[in-house]
Amino acid sequence: MKRCPTCQRTYTDEVKFCRVDGVTLVNASAELSESEATRVLPESRATGEAPTEVLRDTGEAKLTTSALKPGPSAAAIAAPGKSTRRRKLALIVTLVLVPIAILVAGYISYRHARATEVAIDSIAVLPFENQNRDASVEWLSDGVTESIINNLAQLPNLRVSPRSSVFRYKGKETDPLEAGKELGVRVVLTGRLQQRDDKVIISAELVDLRDNKQLWGEQYQRKMADLLTVQRDIAREITNNLRPRLSGSEQNRVTKQYTANSEAYQLYLKGRFYWNKRRIDDFKRASTYFQQAIDKDPNYALAYSGLADSYALLAVFGVGPPKDWMPQAKTAAMKALALDDSLAEAHASLGLITAYYDWDFVGAERELRRAIELNPNYATAHEWRAENISSLKRHDEALAEIRRALELDPLSLIINRVYGDLLLNARRYDEAIEQYRKTIEIDPNFSTTHARLARAYEAKGMYDQAIAEYLAAPASSERLAGMKETYTKSGWNGVLQIQLASLLEKSKKDYVRPFSVASLYARLGQKDEAFAWLEKAYQDRDYQMTELNVRTDMDLLRGDPRFADLLRRMGLKP
Repeated sequence: MKRCPTCQRTYTDEVKFCRVDGVTLVNASAELSESEATRVLPESRATGEAPTEVLRDTGEAKLTTSALKPGPSAAAIAAPGKSTRRRKLALIVTLVLVPIAILVAGYISYRHARATEVAIDSIAVLPFENQNRDASVEWLSDGVTESIINNLAQLPNLRVSPRSSVFRYKGKETDPLEAGKELGVRVVLTGRLQQRDDKVIISAELVDLRDNKQLWGEQYQRKMADLLTVQRDIAREITNNLRPRLSGSEQNRVTKQYTANSEAYQLYLKGRFYWNKRRIDDFKRASTYFQQAIDKDPNYALAYSGLADSYALLAVFGVGPPKDWMPQAKTAAMKALALDDSLAEAHASLGLITAYYDWDFVGAERELRRAIELNPNYATAHEWRAENISSLKRHDEALAEIRRALELDPLSLIINRVYGDLLLNARRYDEAIEQYRKTIEIDPNFSTTHARLARAYEAKGMYDQAIAEYLAAPASSERLAGMKETYTKSGWNGVLQIQLASLLEKSKKDYVRPFSVASLYARLGQKDEAFAWLEKAYQDRDYQMTELNVRTDMDLLRGDPRFADLLRRMGLKP
């Protein structure tokens, strides 16, 4: 038998709740407790109305109700005075506790939802696997990967691992979960791509690293002509699986279509594929593909932006005088912005060209700031702005900006190396040396880092360490042997002399950046020759002239009136 701990009515064992009070029944032999009495519900307002059962799920803190069969009302039953007082007390307690319980349950439910539905704030798009195992199709798998990265990077509240970070996993048997943890992201997108005649098969999977749960997966089999649509569909599906869901304007930014011409899109992907190789011949090849994309779609802003990047870096890499490339680069960048002023990449490119060729540092700052406003996650824009303001001797601001670039792209070799350059410009020698060493740890074969580290050691008079870095850089064994022998016989100046002789010999048949020659003359103390080559660098618009006011290799020339005159003509303050 069971009884009601409130009204003391008895029931058979199969009944769980008192039909009068709605209170959970106890064994008939159990003693009445004060806490049990507080579980009674208020009396029904109408005679014959069934009370409501209240169940408390302590695990999820939810309240549920269920109606019971009608029975005699509590008012119809005479109860002893003590029982009536208890029931009144229970009524008061219940009226207070039930609303509180509901609020607590709601709050716990809200917190639980927040814990499980936290907005995805970071993602890594790992390089799509080229299942053809055919190098001629690499542009396709790389291009789709990069396009998705660029689309997702349009969202200001989503940190997207940049290309330079994720492509280190290309061609490696890497566990996506481990890669995601290394990159410090919440979700990872993996994919595979295969081309069959005029068809392309793309499969993709989005995984949440917190619980190794697949958020989304799909396979697409389309014609190559529909490649643009597939890439956009993948980006849309990813954003649809972000929590909370995106607004309409955010969706439009992610799935923005820059061209409706599939051939132009494929040519653009080929252009970016070769541009990312960062070699002179590949820059030329990339510019050809970008121009072909423009021929297919004259309103393709991204293709103009790619063309601007190609021409600008051909100038920076010293492929002929800057006047052969920079004006074309500027024209392409301005055309891109005329077609689409919201392109962060084009604003950044124009900022770089404006600084490096026009020496309009204020205009460059304006364009680079605009690029960052449009895409705060564009690490290259932060890097270029840092370099620009470093040349103006705003060192603390420049270092803060380059650190922001590193936060966005921690594995970028060029950003890591430039960080060392800016520390060196600020005369923070030991920090520069430490940063160059970190960069070499990422990739010992990045030769320019060894050269810059050698320059930092040279600035401190640590010539043994400087020559060791030159010898550590990738170079022909014959050249390295000659440098080591020269240093042993003639010291550091002997090393500078053979470097100078090599550049002068090369300049007889190829273009050599005049600032590089001036640097060697300046370090050797041959001022007249140094200023003669600096004047040539000024006339050629050598981009290295923008660093004239901060470079350590120019320190021996600073007291000369000719140096102040160069700064004045460039618009730089001493």
